[in-house]
Amino acid sequence: MAGTDAAPVTLVVGDEELLAERAVSGVVAAARAADPGAEVHDLLGGKVTTGELAQLTSPSLFGDRSVVVIRSAQDLPKEVIAEIVAYTKQPSEDTVMVLSHPGGVKGKALVDGVKKAGAKVVTVSKVTKAGERLDFIRGEFKRAGRSISGDAAQALLDAVGNDLRELAAACSQLVFDTDDKTIGAAAVARYHKGRAEVTGFNVADSAVEGRLAEALEQLRWALGTGVAPVLLVSALAGGLRSLAKVGSAPRNLRGGQLASHVGMPPWKVDRVKRQLNGWGPEGLARAIQAVASADEQVKGGGADPAYALEHTVQVIVASRTGR
Repeated sequence: MAGTDAAPVTLVVGDEELLAERAVSGVVAAARAADPGAEVHDLLGGKVTTGELAQLTSPSLFGDRSVVVIRSAQDLPKEVIAEIVAYTKQPSEDTVMVLSHPGGVKGKALVDGVKKAGAKVVTVSKVTKAGERLDFIRGEFKRAGRSISGDAAQALLDAVGNDLRELAAACSQLVFDTDDKTIGAAAVARYHKGRAEVTGFNVADSAVEGRLAEALEQLRWALGTGVAPVLLVSALAGGLRSLAKVGSAPRNLRGGQLASHVGMPPWKVDRVKRQLNGWGPEGLARAIQAVASADEQVKGGGADPAYALEHTVQVIVASRTGR
């Protein structure tokens, strides 16, 4: 297409779905910007049949231009892959093609073939580290002409979790609902604090970190919004188990080795290591026993699950030495 930044054929490679979709959408948007009337054909690799490509990319009698998007390109039949590779060597001037492939062995002939034939390649890397997710959050606000403070970005990651789609949605909501040029931690707490609490993880974090008043407030809030007591017990137990795993790991393990040994992502190991300050083996054992007792009570062994949970939180905080 004359006058567009979109290459005749673009291959997007990577299995970070949100970023791959954005890369595909960017190419489509560039093509549509050059010709708003361009028709977009959005196809799944496993459903593209032999000869269909020729139909979609053949010049129109009326001079209409088109955009052909093929997602899940790893599922393309061998015959269609051969057609696409041949097409990439001599692409139509009236068509922009975008291929999305997750990487890996399946469909590798397509990746190698279109690369060699001259397709533009956009590589999408998997976001696996906490630092990369924080960079993603900062990038979302930058895209919107805003910024976010470091503590606010961390609070947002803690509250929302690792899924990029959910993080992107949370960033978008904050941009829409706040006027501040720089988003601070208070805004994040205002909009997302409840989400972390309702899962029980904030209750557990506050308890193991020795913040009794905050833990009890969060616990009552969660119970008041209908969170099942058994889920709150599970969150408390999970927090203590994480302390026990990291605390008992061999001292010579660092970074990825430690994360692999305890079966946690590195960002979580870093958090648990900070939470371990003030905990000793005896206190941890008392706290774990208290949670086991609470588990029995909320499952029918006691008359008042709320009281059992509050008592357990108090025991957990008291079991932390503070050293």
